Amino acid sequence: MNSALKIYNSLSKEKEVFQPILPGRVGMYVCGPTVYSNVHLGNCRTFVSFDIIYRYLQFLGYKVRYVRNVTDVGHLEGDVDTGGEDKLGKRARLEQLEPMEIAHKYTVGFHDMMRIFNVLPPSLEPRATGHIPEQIEMVQQILENGYAYEANGSVYFDTLKFAEKSGIYGALSGRKIEDLISESRDNLKKQDEKRNSADFAIWIKADPEHLMRWNSPWSVGFPGWHLECSAMSTKYLGKTFDIHGGGNDLKFPHHENEVAQNYGACGCTPAKTWMHGNMLLLNGKKMSKSDGNSIMPEELFTGNSPHITKGYSPMAVRFFMLQTHYRSTLDLTDDALQAAEKGYRRLMEAHATLQVLPFSGGATGAQDQEVKEWISSVHEEMDDDFNTPKALARLFEIVSRVNSWKGGQVSMEGLSEATFNELKTTFHTFLFDIFGLQDEVAAGSDDSFKTIDGLMHLIIDMRADVRARKDWSAADKIRDTLKSVGIVLKDGKEGTEWGKE
Repeated sequence: MNSALKIYNSLSKEKEVFQPILPGRVGMYVCGPTVYSNVHLGNCRTFVSFDIIYRYLQFLGYKVRYVRNVTDVGHLEGDVDTGGEDKLGKRARLEQLEPMEIAHKYTVGFHDMMRIFNVLPPSLEPRATGHIPEQIEMVQQILENGYAYEANGSVYFDTLKFAEKSGIYGALSGRKIEDLISESRDNLKKQDEKRNSADFAIWIKADPEHLMRWNSPWSVGFPGWHLECSAMSTKYLGKTFDIHGGGNDLKFPHHENEVAQNYGACGCTPAKTWMHGNMLLLNGKKMSKSDGNSIMPEELFTGNSPHITKGYSPMAVRFFMLQTHYRSTLDLTDDALQAAEKGYRRLMEAHATLQVLPFSGGATGAQDQEVKEWISSVHEEMDDDFNTPKALARLFEIVSRVNSWKGGQVSMEGLSEATFNELKTTFHTFLFDIFGLQDEVAAGSDDSFKTIDGLMHLIIDMRADVRARKDWSAADKIRDTLKSVGIVLKDGKEGTEWGKE
């Protein structure tokens, strides 16, 4: 196992050397989708980020239990205080379907999108509606421990009491309990049921028109949104586990209230390390449907959006996401996507070249040490809080050397065959096993690349003959035709090389 891995902990606000609770094993919980609509691109970024984290932990040799939930009840539009309606229930009314039909429809759509982005499925994917007994039991534990109270069939978490006794409320998000209590909450539907404005519902009595409801000791109702993650993470990972992740927007109130609920139930906090991915911007601004500043994944692939000039492949988009650290904001622009597409193609071409490039080195020398340092540096960047942009930069340094070997500008003198083979393995492993990219052109096939490369060299030879006859029109036609299908010819002192735009 790698003791060099450091992870930024949102709770401590610093990078910490990762030490799992059980040697060789990692328990990781990530808040999954609320399945009342198609998955948004910002959510896709979060799940791609944690997919890479999952892949790298496995690469390091850890046995990872990755739990990612599905929220199919309890996520209200607004707050229970404002009479907010369950998002699935509202969509069910609009589409004239049963809530579970809505949940199934959009869960299937979510899974389809994850496959398109080549996101590995988690170890477990529990649903909130499948764990109502566990949530009721947790509410009972919190009541017994004195951190909640019942009012008119609903149960509220006593936030002020918890904050005074534990001293940890707000530690994750940085919010102060005094600020929460002093916030103005006038004309709220159920404010009179609460002891303090900062209290939040963990069980909600259902109004007569509410579609999703279950029997409980307090009322016919449904669980609070925050409760599901506390109950399911405890069931599948234990009272305390290694990593809890999600989008930065969940830090408050969702994750802060999870900490409170877990502590209220068992006297312990849920996760040692909290990880939060940052938001996705569009043209420098927060995405907003009402402002017209939004784009869905399907629009990104088809190009059917005023924000982009063409469609982009899923792997080009995944590569684009890799170029920014998961804790930094990512600004999606047409120019950035075009640059990412070119970078992605360059990586795939270099991989295909490296896999078929004949070894022509010799005794171990300076170049051998340089390549070994490259290999080590890629791992070091990933060990530094999963720094994919810096790891990619290291890979592109290798790309430049591979292209120099291919073009004959640099020989392999001083490079051992063992190091050369290690480089090939490392390059392949990072691209496909850790970064989760797929070769959309050659599908990772060396045979396909060999075929294309052979045909291109035949065309290059034919063009050389045409140029030798000074038939410049025919030579230009060959070059222009190839360019129209995304292939460029590069004439140099050592001859002509081909590549993709």
